[in-house]
Amino acid sequence: MLDLSKDGFLTMNEIKKNAPSIFTSTPSPDTSEKYTHIPTSVVIEDMEKLGWGVVDAKEVKARKGVGFQKHLLVFRNPDVVINGEDGDTVFPHVLISNSHDGKSSFVFKCALFRMVCENGLVISTQDFEDLKIRHMGYTFDELQEKIKGVVELLPLTVESMNKMKQKTLEPKQSIELAKKALTTRFTEDQIKVFKIDLKELTKPVRDEDKGNDLWSVFNVIQEKIISGDFKYKMGDKVRKARQIKNFQQDLKVNEKLWEIAGSFV
Repeated sequence: MLDLSKDGFLTMNEIKKNAPSIFTSTPSPDTSEKYTHIPTSVVIEDMEKLGWGVVDAKEVKARKGVGFQKHLLVFRNPDVVINGEDGDTVFPHVLISNSHDGKSSFVFKCALFRMVCENGLVISTQDFEDLKIRHMGYTFDELQEKIKGVVELLPLTVESMNKMKQKTLEPKQSIELAKKALTTRFTEDQIKVFKIDLKELTKPVRDEDKGNDLWSVFNVIQEKIISGDFKYKMGDKVRKARQIKNFQQDLKVNEKLWEIAGSFV
């Protein structure tokens, strides 16, 4: 599960402890001659020059190709913040994933962290799909241009947030949103078999999330889907959903949830 709640930056030693593959100094022997090895640690240093520090670091557990597997860095810039008129403070984050096996470019995503509920939302890749750096050469100027592109797209994110806050959902729509959100965790066949209290899935945990606007309802559902804070009944057995811990699944589910919520605007 992604941790966007930290406001202090991780040290290089802490990052290395969480994800050693970030510091791999040589590429996988399976890469081609055209592949240019770019240690992700270099990007950390360059991001610091732009005011962005690491608040979380993860890597995929691997049995083969250990040291070259996909990894993720979460960056925050304390000077980049969205202060809502309703007091809802949101910190944008830049997520950068990479691997040293020749199968991945540097991929940039944008995420939002809400102070009131300590949950992170990963924005759909639709607006950020072209923000990549291939392993065919790397320069600080190129990185600076990519980060500039992310920041320039933030107004679109704010616009999406505002539209969600202005959209009022009828009770039936809230239930429909919860039902569609479940498709990010279960197959359609499983949903038909499982018995899940959709009303409970839309029930706020804290006072700050009370409301029938799309933004509030979406945040309640999103947090429960990611943290596994709901139960489902299969036959006579009642089970508690598992928290999503794999960062790749976390990203995938979050992006789909954002797209689903957007369809209700």
